[in-house]
Amino acid sequence: MTPELTEPEILQVRQGIQAKYDRVAATGTGGCFQYPTGKAGMELQGYPPEVLKNFPPEILAAFCGVGNPFSLEPLNPGDAVLDIGCGAGVDSLVAAHLVGAKGRVVGVDVTPAMVERARASLSRLGLANVTFEVGEAEALPFPDNDFDAVISNGVFNLTLDKEKALHEAHRVLKPGGRLMLADMVLVASLPPDQAGKVENWFQ
Repeated sequence: MTPELTEPEILQVRQGIQAKYDRVAATGTGGCFQYPTGKAGMELQGYPPEVLKNFPPEILAAFCGVGNPFSLEPLNPGDAVLDIGCGAGVDSLVAAHLVGAKGRVVGVDVTPAMVERARASLSRLGLANVTFEVGEAEALPFPDNDFDAVISNGVFNLTLDKEKALHEAHRVLKPGGRLMLADMVLVASLPPDQAGKVENWFQ
């Protein structure tokens, strides 16, 4: 656990994240993020047009990733893939197309409302190789050596125990499995007026 935070601060962060993504699930991504979202965000991050054309505009509009994890390594037909922090499920659905009908994709997210939104998108597409469930990055509800690849997009920066989350990702990967992680990293000190202000971390 992050040693700089007190238990009340940890609770505040978790509640803030939950409230933000409840809002995203209910109202969409507009105004909730400081970077491009939806189809424009996917195009900016280099998602290929042949992938984007597989999905209706309403599903693409739910994308709020910070990068393109699929640019790091290919997914192979038949792969089993775990999407940690799947949100509305857009990357999970992309992965499902890449691994094909013989593959398997599981998306997990801590926010039940986001999981329900992902399931709603899945029901529109009728893909049989995808499931979504509630789960935490620090305590993944899967056995060891279960996945060929773990993907995540803008989520590990929100986890409070990053070491444990990375250990869990390693645990569920098969030997030789791939961690395909897109995220934001703080490369300089926070401004003095923001350092230590927990409430700014999840805006």
